[in-house]
Amino acid sequence: MTREQFKEKFGIIGRSKEINDLVDIVMQVAKSDISVLLYGESGVGKEVFAKAIHGYSSRADKPLISVNCGAIPEGILESELFGHKKGSFTGAVETRKGYFELADGGTLFLDEIAEMPLTTQVKLLRAIETQEFMRIGAETVTKVDVRIIAATNKDLQKEVEARRFREDLYFRLKAVTLHIPPLRNRKVDIELLANHFLKTFCEANKLPVPKITDDALDILLEYHWPGNIRELKNTIETAIALHPGKDLTAETFYHLMPEVEVHDNNRNLPVFLRKSPEDVDRELIYRALFELKKDIVELKDLILKQNNEIRLQKSPDLDEIISLDELEKEAIKRALEKTRGSKRKAAKLLNISERTLYRKLKEYEIQ
Repeated sequence: MTREQFKEKFGIIGRSKEINDLVDIVMQVAKSDISVLLYGESGVGKEVFAKAIHGYSSRADKPLISVNCGAIPEGILESELFGHKKGSFTGAVETRKGYFELADGGTLFLDEIAEMPLTTQVKLLRAIETQEFMRIGAETVTKVDVRIIAATNKDLQKEVEARRFREDLYFRLKAVTLHIPPLRNRKVDIELLANHFLKTFCEANKLPVPKITDDALDILLEYHWPGNIRELKNTIETAIALHPGKDLTAETFYHLMPEVEVHDNNRNLPVFLRKSPEDVDRELIYRALFELKKDIVELKDLILKQNNEIRLQKSPDLDEIISLDELEKEAIKRALEKTRGSKRKAAKLLNISERTLYRKLKEYEIQ
């Protein structure tokens, strides 16, 4: 099976080098029974890769059991993993198999493994190493043949140092460690993913498939995507639901994608602002006006050429007061002229986000 066939079969969407390299490694390790630890931020698709590893292994015809360790209360997690005998505790009205037994012969995927309590980690380590365990209340051991895939969005080495995760279990799980990159580090995949979610959602809901316009794609590429693929999927589906039968434009998206932070390019550090969006936008425009990378004299000459609508004077004795709104509007026009209409380049020149630029274009009725 080729790499592209593998991606198509298991629903891995992307053409970036990061994804292609990751798929190559997955195809190599999937055939063995070695434990795999998947690292990645929330929403990057760790479960997709877990399913691909299982599906490409010799265990593919056996069950893949997925367990979210962070979603199961500590008091019942052990029972969920290893099962229990009838009457072993209050509420145990019948004998029940745990996830280890259900996954016998197949794969057990332990998501959010860092959330597992330390007491349960001890029993998990023994079960992995010996391939046997005891149900709660049982007097005999149960043997199983289970492959373990674990996933986390936390740095387990730091969790070990903080004594929140057992070092011996960490070393047992990290036989093969795969890092799944966040969406912001593989923006070349955004268009493919967006069109995939677009088509899938429309087909499922019997809707006409709209087009994502170029300016909308610019917005998607510019956004940071803290929620990764999951956030992109939800954003696309929400946009279609709110604008059925219409093409998805930049204006469609900038109402759905809040700006989480504003970057100060001089310090290369995120600056968090407790201000309203309009105050932030206006402040950025003002700052951009005075930080444009061209001589102020040249800017004055360019503006005076356009019917003398705006005059900038260096002398403190100004005959005319120019409103800040006019300065904003003129700065945007100059940036668009300089970049030959490229909104992405104009936004970069003005040191503002594309969403802010689109909002100002609408506000000032600039075509």
